[in-house]
Amino acid sequence: MIVAGFGFSTTATGQSLHEAYLAASEGQAVTALATVEDKATHPAFADLAARLQLPVHPVSQAALEAANPLTHSARSLTERGAGSVAEAAALAAAGEGARLVSTRHISTDRRATCAVAIGGQT
Repeated sequence: MIVAGFGFSTTATGQSLHEAYLAASEGQAVTALATVEDKATHPAFADLAARLQLPVHPVSQAALEAANPLTHSARSLTERGAGSVAEAAALAAAGEGARLVSTRHISTDRRATCAVAIGGQT
């Protein structure tokens, strides 16, 4: 499974998410999207999933904290318990043995981040 993980502000737009996705997923055949449970139904995120025709894998707080992202943002660590929500969500959703194939990419408006991981089954 190849998963695009997202971290984003509640003010993120579809354009923010799509821009981060395009940068992170270049050259990857993404099969699913992931983000934290409380943002999995955010309208802009749900619209992106529908447009890309990809399933969404909500990631629990515990799974987010257990992941080992490469990027370490102090703000993300304080607010979400993970150095990069996008990387942690991608790794957690991609399953055991997952590895990042694209570290987080940030949208121009800085409202969304996306990273891609490849791994085993969830």
